[in-house]
Amino acid sequence: MLTDSDLDDAMMREALRLADEAAHHGEVPVGAVVVSADGVIIGRGFNRPLHQHDPTAHAEMEAMREAARHLGNYRLPGCSLYVTIEPCAMCAGAVLHARISRLVFGAHDPKTGACGSVVDLFSQNRLNHHATVVFGVRAEECGDRLKRFFQERRRNGKLLQVE
Repeated sequence: MLTDSDLDDAMMREALRLADEAAHHGEVPVGAVVVSADGVIIGRGFNRPLHQHDPTAHAEMEAMREAARHLGNYRLPGCSLYVTIEPCAMCAGAVLHARISRLVFGAHDPKTGACGSVVDLFSQNRLNHHATVVFGVRAEECGDRLKRFFQERRRNGKLLQVE
C-alpha cells in the first residue's frame, strides 16, 4: 500500500511530466493533476494561456475542469490537487470553490503565490472552506524547470508569446 509520501511523489512526477509538455509548447512549465480519494488521477492539466488566448488556462484550472467533467460535479470533495508551483490567487480561489480537500505543490512562487508566499488564502478564517496545504514535494526539481525555462527565454531574448 502506498503511503501519503509515496503517493505525493508519484503524483508530483506526473505533474512534472505535464510541466514538460507545457514547456514543449512554449508555455510556462507548470503541470497539475487532480486525484480522487481512492488515488486515481481524474484530471490533468498544463499551462495553456498563450495558445488558448485564455488568462484562466493555468495548469490547475485545466486539471480541475477535467476532474469536474469526470465527476459530473463542479465540487471536488475528497480530491487532492498536485501542482508543480504554488497556485496564484485565481487558482487558489478555484481550489476553495471546488472544495478540494488537499493541495500539494512543489516550489513556492515568491511573485504570485497565494498559499503563503505573497498572500495565504487558505489561512483566512472568514472563508467557508479550507484545504490542507502541503508544500515542498520535489520542490527543487519543480523550481529548476521554471528557472531553466526563463533563463532560456532571457538568453534568446524571447518574451512569452505563442511560437
